[in-house]
Amino acid sequence: MKINENYLKLQDSYLFSMIGSKVRAFEAENPGSDIIRLGIGDVTRPLPEAVIGAMLKAVEEMSAEKTFRGYPPEYGYDFLREKIRDNDYAARGIDIEIDEIFVSDGAKSDTGNIGDIFSAENTVAICDPVYPVYIDTNVMGGRAGELTKDGLWSDVTYLHCSPENNFLPELPKKAADLIYLCFPNNPTGMGITADGLKQWVDYANEHGSIILYDSAYEAYITEDLPHSIFEIEGAKNCAIEFRSFSKTAGFTGVRCAYTVVPRELEVGGVSLNKLWARRQATKFNGVSYITQRGAEAVYSQEGKAQVRATVNYYLNNAKIIEEGLRSSGFKTWGGVNSPYVWMKTPEGLSSWEFFDLLLKKAGVVGTPGAGFGPAGEGFFRLTAFNSAEKTQQAVERIKNSF
Repeated sequence: MKINENYLKLQDSYLFSMIGSKVRAFEAENPGSDIIRLGIGDVTRPLPEAVIGAMLKAVEEMSAEKTFRGYPPEYGYDFLREKIRDNDYAARGIDIEIDEIFVSDGAKSDTGNIGDIFSAENTVAICDPVYPVYIDTNVMGGRAGELTKDGLWSDVTYLHCSPENNFLPELPKKAADLIYLCFPNNPTGMGITADGLKQWVDYANEHGSIILYDSAYEAYITEDLPHSIFEIEGAKNCAIEFRSFSKTAGFTGVRCAYTVVPRELEVGGVSLNKLWARRQATKFNGVSYITQRGAEAVYSQEGKAQVRATVNYYLNNAKIIEEGLRSSGFKTWGGVNSPYVWMKTPEGLSSWEFFDLLLKKAGVVGTPGAGFGPAGEGFFRLTAFNSAEKTQQAVERIKNSF
């Protein structure tokens, strides 16, 4: 009997589990402490009324024999896939068909599971700093090699992001088979222009690479930036896109997302669309009917207005954080096309030291940049997903503590 020894290479705890443990320990030592959480990217606004109404109606349908539904279609109900196609793609002039859309329980799941259809021998390029799921799942899949003394994985190509390149990755000198990109970016909050994204698409097509494109935060774009990688010519031949209802319609606890795998996308003559369809049909039983009816309501006239109001609410929180920190002399990035604000820690403090000090002095929880990779050291992420009142309080506490 043997285990997958790649799991033994991982840290004992996932980043946000570590943060939760530290916060619980602080609360135990300081009963009654008023902690404001701007750490984990979990939404706080209630589901839109249109979504609630659709889900309640679906619950009623499930209570009657004639309208009851059991297992959902593996790839999603057509009523939702059609709405996704029409609103998220056709409305932007992008030709995507419903058999290229796969409804799932989360972009986190899909960005982690997508590795199932690729060989463990494939090379991987990942931004640094980066959302931990990308790197951890490649460690699990045997593509990362060994962890070196400087905190980097030996077989991973790192796309270094820093203030010098405005936290936008540069094309790797050594070609990689799989390239993970996320825009607007988590954790830095930075967006990418169409010209910038075109460079990546051209590079991938030239080198036979596949771009795994996480656009979970596209609804937060306020500037003239691409919302989908498929807005870029040639992307259908080299990219897979991941989307989520979590940070837009508040589905973090409901769970619904989707992944687009174009039919044109092939490796050695093998259709990745068919491989992903086979993987999903085997390992996934689909998203519940009730949830998918709720997601469908996101695209109604009322749903769109309500979702836009929620997104604007969080964007205003991001503005409060960004402007408040900058007025106190902190250097910040993001917060304009994203619910995340990326900040430089005070001189002389590591990101985890700043986390501990911020919790102790201000009662505010954020995310240490080092948790997103070695290049995140010396930086810190704050999220806009609390109430406006709590967000303003948190900013005042930070300003008064440093």
